[in-house]
Amino acid sequence: MLRARPHFPQEEPCPVPDQLIGELYRSSPHGLDDLLASVPTETRAMLALYCYRRAHLASIGLAIAASCEEHDLEVHGGNAGRALFEKSRSVPHKPKQAYYLERRKVTLSTCVLRKVVCDEDDAIVPYP
Repeated sequence: MLRARPHFPQEEPCPVPDQLIGELYRSSPHGLDDLLASVPTETRAMLALYCYRRAHLASIGLAIAASCEEHDLEVHGGNAGRALFEKSRSVPHKPKQAYYLERRKVTLSTCVLRKVVCDEDDAIVPYP
């Protein structure tokens, strides 16, 4: 008797070349519009859904979805496409920098976090 192989979900194929994804990621909002103008409407809808499903590309997915028609997003994404269309229209559009510049910066402490005090016997005692 043959045992059934477990089903592993396959990675969704990207609808555009990896080079375009990199350009979208590095682009400013104004440059994003220029890049998207060269992408056909159906591919743009698939790309919006593809990007939105990935945490590091979700903001780009919303921006792309804002340039799509509801019908195109719904055809390629069903209810998820319709929800993405509505979300892309409800997000306030604020001027931004390039998407990779939005990431939170790492900050380091500039003050002393703990003082160490030595008692009379040169034993180190942590100071509260």
